[in-house]
Amino acid sequence: MKKTTGMDRAATRNWRPATRAVRGGTWRSEHGETSEALFLTSGYAYDDAQTVADRFAGDADGMTYSRLQNPTVAMLEERIALLEGAEACRAQASGMAAMTAALLCQLSVGDHCVAARAAFGSCRWLVDSLLPRFGIETTVIDSAEDAAWEAAIQPNTKVFFFETPANPTLDIVDLQFVCDLAKAHGITTVVDNAFASPALQRPMEFGADVVAYSATKLMDGQGRVLAGAICGSEEWINETLLPFQRNTGPNLSPFNAWVVHKGLETLDLRAKRQSEQAVALGQFLEPRLEKAGGQMLHPGLPSHPRHDLALAQMDMTGPIFAFDVGTRERAFAILDALELIDISNNIGDARSLMCHPASTTHASLSEDARMDMGVTEGLLRINVGLEDIADLKEDMDRALVAATL
Repeated sequence: MKKTTGMDRAATRNWRPATRAVRGGTWRSEHGETSEALFLTSGYAYDDAQTVADRFAGDADGMTYSRLQNPTVAMLEERIALLEGAEACRAQASGMAAMTAALLCQLSVGDHCVAARAAFGSCRWLVDSLLPRFGIETTVIDSAEDAAWEAAIQPNTKVFFFETPANPTLDIVDLQFVCDLAKAHGITTVVDNAFASPALQRPMEFGADVVAYSATKLMDGQGRVLAGAICGSEEWINETLLPFQRNTGPNLSPFNAWVVHKGLETLDLRAKRQSEQAVALGQFLEPRLEKAGGQMLHPGLPSHPRHDLALAQMDMTGPIFAFDVGTRERAFAILDALELIDISNNIGDARSLMCHPASTTHASLSEDARMDMGVTEGLLRINVGLEDIADLKEDMDRALVAATL
């Protein structure tokens, strides 16, 4: 591969996903390094005044300041865009920086946003608390009810915002239906795809306008750094997102970009293997839960109300699922009895992690909001990692016995 081939869409558009994940976005310096270089610099120097004037005027390509461009970050952005099937991508400092920027860059006082009720706690805070402060109206709906989307549309509706599968209840949104409805009404769809990653689901194939990520999750996948990303058309990225990002500064550090860039090389392998493991562990747990009156929330199992839809719009259903054991006491007993699986509120990691959303990721929400979302006191969320599945089953069996399940 030549030094700039990874940045050449004429070449990379013909590559298949696995090749894009390893080679896409690669730009080599004059040294010809095989592993992408890490450029730790805040600014850039120029040979003459006209060069920098042309760059700042947008009349010439090149770096100006690391809040706007950095070679390492640019390589990551190109690789994510290729995997997503997007024209462009801008990296962000974290997943929540991505979600915030994706909304605030396009919503103004008097606009209206329709959002799914099942969402990460901080995303619900954006919808319930932050947007209304700026005079932006919001309506929260049950995203699994197709009719609810159309019923919520108002003359000033500008954005549909949702996650599928949703955190932590694994609600599945019909991407094709919602995106088609949005286009018919001139509404921009913003999809949080963190639970799936482009290795398992590509919302733009169903008509999504904007796809936002916590790249901390599966893209890094090893619990090392915080990162986010926003994908969209080149026009939307440059004319709508970039002015907001340029002037507010939620930029990603080059080191974190480099880590995520390397993580993407194994994303496809990890995501698919962890999805297989999650189905196997879910199948192991479900009979025990049924006997105890619990509930499984796993889109990869036939018991999920939108199992068929999940299989239709996802390559595999991901490493994360949830289950309800009835009470906080029983949920805590399971967590306390774990010996292998970590108690942790992260997801997308190569290690298996479990948490109690009501007391962690969604603790900042009111009890009424949690109940409306289905985040009950007995709900547990698990990220299934790459450990041997037999060891994971043994650990879960031990924990269930401790909780009298």
